[in-house]
Amino acid sequence: MQKITVLCVGKLKEKFYIDAQAEYVKRLGRCCKLELMELPEQRLPENPSPAQIVQALETEAVAIREKLPKGGAVVALAIEGKPCSSEELQRRLADFAVSGKAQVTFLIGGSFGLDESLKRSADWRLSMSPMTFPHHMARIMLLEQIYRAYQIELGTRYHK
Repeated sequence: MQKITVLCVGKLKEKFYIDAQAEYVKRLGRCCKLELMELPEQRLPENPSPAQIVQALETEAVAIREKLPKGGAVVALAIEGKPCSSEELQRRLADFAVSGKAQVTFLIGGSFGLDESLKRSADWRLSMSPMTFPHHMARIMLLEQIYRAYQIELGTRYHK
């Protein structure tokens, strides 16, 4: 069974996000070994300077690297990444498993994204859309798409 880790900067606070996450965690429990990790987002002033943002992202990157599972594939969610269909996500997950990368870690940055070094070192940069979404919503969307990918692989009616 494939191991999926979703490593997120920031904590879910709104009940509707927490409930949605719980639903997909429950569903994914039948498809993979899922682990969710939340890391604290660096506090920044109301109007941070570019240097303050870079410093915060670098600090978050250190914390992310400390928690990254060893081996496996790393997928960084980034607006400049490559968008894909649900079917392509399913193929990528299957390809990772076949190539010996049974562990796949998805990285979701905080409100300012991910540090450039993390994005450069990732096996794949994935864009959910050219539109901007709150990082909490991106987490729920990613969990749904991972679930959908497994349902495509199983041939269920979930993906029409």
